[in-house]
Amino acid sequence: MNTPTSPLPIVLASTSPFRRELLSRLALPFECTAPDIDESRRSHESALEMVRRLSEAKARAGAPDCQALVIGSDQVATVGDDVLGKPGSHEQAVAQLRRLSGRSVTFLTGLCLLNTARDETQVDVIPFRVHFRNLSEEQIERYLRHDQPYNCAGSFKSEGLGITLFERMEGDDPTALIGLPLIRLTDMLASVGVSLP
Repeated sequence: MNTPTSPLPIVLASTSPFRRELLSRLALPFECTAPDIDESRRSHESALEMVRRLSEAKARAGAPDCQALVIGSDQVATVGDDVLGKPGSHEQAVAQLRRLSGRSVTFLTGLCLLNTARDETQVDVIPFRVHFRNLSEEQIERYLRHDQPYNCAGSFKSEGLGITLFERMEGDDPTALIGLPLIRLTDMLASVGVSLP
């Protein structure tokens, strides 16, 4: 039985349990590091520019001293031109879900693969759109008490009960919505010699 192999160690520059779970689906051994960067949005920076920059910054900040393939990712939720951050509290999550009720939200997930042996990066941004149902106050409260998505952009976990908040989803890679686009990552890894099925 063939197992996936990589020419260099793989490092996930993230402490997100969701990204760790997603990357484990590829059956490759990897380590995790905690990149310490300023995630503030720069003035006049678009949401797309921000996630591109932050995904690469996370990969570089999470790079070990040895040669490795380092994966960095960042995600924002956008409604029109507005960027939604992580709510951080119940009150902020209620406010976000009230705002999203009956609307479409575009999630932009930045992805960077840094090959430290060559100091080469591949960077991309993968969009995914979610159309929310019209949500009542009771639905919002019940959902938040169940999933407590206070560290998630948009105040929901699509891999949990959050899926019930949607009318439909549009995008090429459903894993992008969770925070690590595995379809695009598979292409990036293959281009640097990682053998996946």
